[in-house]
Amino acid sequence: MEASSSLRFQVSGFSLPKIWLCLFLVLVLQNCSPALSDSPYLVGMGSYDITGPAADVNMMGYANSEQIASGIHFRLKARAFIVAEPNGKHVVFVNLDACMASQIVTIKVLERLKARYGDLYNENNVAISGIHTHAGPGGYLQYVVYIVTSLGFVRQSFDVIVNGIEQCIVEAHNNLRPGKIYVNKGDLLDAGVNRSPSAYLNNPAEERGKYKYDVDKEMTLVKFVDDESGPVGSFNWFATHGTSMSRTNSLISGDNKGAAARFMEDWAEQNGIPKQAAHGNHGGLESLHMTSGLPRRVSSIIPEPNEITDDLVQMASSYEASGGRRLSGSSITRRIRSPQQNRPKFVSAFCQSNCGDVSPNVLGTFCIDTGLPCDFNHSTCNGKNELCYGRGPGYPDEFESTRIIGNRQFQKAVDLFNSASEEIQGKVDFRHTYLDFSQLEVNIPTSTGGQQVVKTCPAAMGFAFAAGTTDGPGAFDFKQGDPKGNTFWRLVRNLLKKPGKDQVQCQAPKPILLDTGEMKEPYDWAPAILPIQIIRIGQLVILCVPGEFTTMAGRRLRDAVKTVLTSDNSGEFNNIHVVLAGLTNTYSQYITTFEEYQIQRYEGASTLYGPHTLSAYIQEFQKLATAMVANKEVPTDFQPPDMLDKQIGLLPGVMFDSTPHGVKFGDVSSDVPANSTFSKGSIVNATFYSACPRNDLLTDGTFAFVEKLDGSNNWVPAYDDDDWSLRFKWSRPSRLSSRSFATLEWTIPEDAPSGVYRLRHFGASKPLIGSIEHFTGTSRAFAVL
Repeated sequence: MEASSSLRFQVSGFSLPKIWLCLFLVLVLQNCSPALSDSPYLVGMGSYDITGPAADVNMMGYANSEQIASGIHFRLKARAFIVAEPNGKHVVFVNLDACMASQIVTIKVLERLKARYGDLYNENNVAISGIHTHAGPGGYLQYVVYIVTSLGFVRQSFDVIVNGIEQCIVEAHNNLRPGKIYVNKGDLLDAGVNRSPSAYLNNPAEERGKYKYDVDKEMTLVKFVDDESGPVGSFNWFATHGTSMSRTNSLISGDNKGAAARFMEDWAEQNGIPKQAAHGNHGGLESLHMTSGLPRRVSSIIPEPNEITDDLVQMASSYEASGGRRLSGSSITRRIRSPQQNRPKFVSAFCQSNCGDVSPNVLGTFCIDTGLPCDFNHSTCNGKNELCYGRGPGYPDEFESTRIIGNRQFQKAVDLFNSASEEIQGKVDFRHTYLDFSQLEVNIPTSTGGQQVVKTCPAAMGFAFAAGTTDGPGAFDFKQGDPKGNTFWRLVRNLLKKPGKDQVQCQAPKPILLDTGEMKEPYDWAPAILPIQIIRIGQLVILCVPGEFTTMAGRRLRDAVKTVLTSDNSGEFNNIHVVLAGLTNTYSQYITTFEEYQIQRYEGASTLYGPHTLSAYIQEFQKLATAMVANKEVPTDFQPPDMLDKQIGLLPGVMFDSTPHGVKFGDVSSDVPANSTFSKGSIVNATFYSACPRNDLLTDGTFAFVEKLDGSNNWVPAYDDDDWSLRFKWSRPSRLSSRSFATLEWTIPEDAPSGVYRLRHFGASKPLIGSIEHFTGTSRAFAVL
């Protein structure tokens, strides 16, 4: 009996206390392991500088050949999130502070990812989307029509974007940690209006009656939470154009969405978001209501405010301009804000959606000669489209309009971020295919209830394309809503390529101005092979489209895909959130509804593949959704062309830089006044003898610092050219001059600490013979009281 009892409580040398200890340890490990229980995903965030050449390069968006970059409003970034199932599928979404994605950029990024990671990241599970700023350098797309105004392909623009995308994905991959994702939605009412209301009104009244507004007002936000560090980022989708900055602006800028991203990342850093609770935390909202209306953006190593005394002014007067001096390299110019060691960087992206007919110029459209509202149907003033402009909320200050629209998106995003409580759960999945949109067969319903087969067309742009929009009007005698065109411009068109009868009929009622799909010299003018893609993360479904959908076109596509997914009887797709990510993976201009196309405003004239373009998208996305539900693969018979080796670039390089005799690069040309003091809200500027910014883009660096004197008489960087408050402006005395100037303009924030400051410029000069040399120089010091 005793022997048998001993066997019961002693197994393989383990006594009863040891067995209970093992069981206890197993339970503890199970409860403490987020990868096994709490967190269904791995999440990773990353970002990198893609600012590009800040001089000489035409900006992408307005197609205005006179809009040439000459400085930086604030820097551009590529931002990425990666979500993965542990030991399962990965998806990558990249948001660019650029006008749009580019097919050749996507191709080359995927090649780099394959070299790094093998087949882990590929065309199926990587999406690259643009915010649609019209204030970034152009020349990085491969089709002729999109690089004409930039004098062809600009290798610097292309390289910095490809590298930035790769680096932000690498960072996100290296940051993959167990984590959770939350989703939230809410309406933002005052950040967009319909700029083509007459076309929208041509949609069926019954359909329009289902919606309260003629633009989408809903923002959808996803919040990423690292199990160890807390919240590490957010991405949101909301539809409004990146045209708060006008067609005459020459400073590189992320426009309203780039500004919103800056504001939210600064707010997160200021409030220590990665250390806060995972969700439902409303702390930090008070920072939205400061005098400046924006989060504080200042180096964390700035000391406490100095006491305001005469000694402060006297101290400032003792520091004269330093004079220019050479540097051994550009590493000294790295930006002042970088993540702390062992702490993830907070990444926030404001992504674009179906913005095709949505303008941020919410005050309406007015004639610049009379101040009266523009013509409703054609957006003209006395028959002239170039006199009709939309007005932003900060009119006439475009920087203020950008700030206001960006701040409105930022505030809504913070509200959604803090209140997000719906956790995303479910599979990570994706579907992708390439299609030839120049000849795609589409089944559409007939009026009798049957089916009819129609086809899309080779790409073509209508006369109203040249009229532009109320965000950036065109020139000459073009106007929106023109169903005919005119004889003179038809003759000009025919010199390039006269469209054939079949093309004219296929594109009708669009009068063809440029038959881009059939223009092949020196290489393709417009794309034919386009990607479409669905990314799924649990109940979040992202529709990745290579163009700008109008409001109603986006609604129809979302509804069609949602209907397919929710028809699954398993309940797997219940409560899904479907968002549309515009301008993704490549660019093919606009997509309107069939009814909007008939009106031939700018968006209809820019719908490349004819009146059935939207129907083609809906049909093919339904196929992707059906395959996703059935867990089947989607074959593709096409691949987009890689035309990198064919690209022609006519933008001349920098020959050399020079200064007047006896003057060094970095010397001050126009200094801050001696013995000067400034109050908060004042503007301080200084101008330096400089060199062309194309000599070194100073990627992930800066051309400008505001430095503050600390208590140990050391100059501490406080603001740089990625700050809203500091602008870097570059100029030449004449177009072909080898001399140039850099003006640093600082608007002193309301929350800037009082003290002694100075402005510092960095640059790189190119001699006639020899290698590029880096330089720096500082202004005279001044007091901020």
